[in-house]
Amino acid sequence: MLASFLITLREGLEAFLLVGIALSYLAKLNARHYNKYIYLGVFVGLLLSLAVAVVFQVVVDQFSNELYRNYLMAEILIFATVVLTYMAIWMQKQAKNQVAQVQKDLTDMVSTGNLLGLVFLSTLAVLREGFETILFFSALMYSNFGEFSTQDALIGAISGLVLSIALVWMMLKSTRNVPLRSFFRWTSLFIIIIAAGLLSSAINMLQAAHVLPIVHAQLFDISHILDDRGVFGTFLRALFGYNSSPGLLQLVVWGGYMLTFVFFWNRGYKQA
Repeated sequence: MLASFLITLREGLEAFLLVGIALSYLAKLNARHYNKYIYLGVFVGLLLSLAVAVVFQVVVDQFSNELYRNYLMAEILIFATVVLTYMAIWMQKQAKNQVAQVQKDLTDMVSTGNLLGLVFLSTLAVLREGFETILFFSALMYSNFGEFSTQDALIGAISGLVLSIALVWMMLKSTRNVPLRSFFRWTSLFIIIIAAGLLSSAINMLQAAHVLPIVHAQLFDISHILDDRGVFGTFLRALFGYNSSPGLLQLVVWGGYMLTFVFFWNRGYKQA
């Protein structure tokens, strides 16, 4: 639930913040009558995201063969890890440029009366974040081998989405300086930890598909201290990919990923 909450909060904040900036900038241009096209784009983006989710699930369900299903799930987990890592490490460097580009595009669209461009701008903002959310949800589901609670995930996702909309509304209505940089910095670190767990689960899938060797299937076992099938252990496994009896390859990949990308995360925010 916490993982889905964090993902939709982060993705929703990015999408709706751009939409909110677009609406605010239209107000500065004295072009509020174009707001309806921004709202239309948001609606279309949400519908397309829902359609992508349905198609994605239908395609995955076609793989009844366990071996091919392991291949597919491993690919989804690895791709989700790559996208999450990119979002957490490098996107903060592009935030200011992205806002400036949106404002430039809006000025051009308003001056030329490009209504389809206004719709497309907000559609793309919502659809991009919607696709990433679908990808991450699928990855979380597959990484937990069927123990991912759909009901809890849905509650967390809706809560995160509602909060993201409320935060954007408050930011745009308030004159106070909201510490967005700190928010994105620490949620980025949290997302890196989630991505490390997804990558570790992908390694497990590839071992199950006999693509990677099983070296020391059980390096150690601390289940007597914190079992990954217990209440709190299941929560940690769903959120961070915790394993109370990891294999050597899984642990090495997880540790190597954490050391590498926490270093880049820290350096990136020091330079920003």
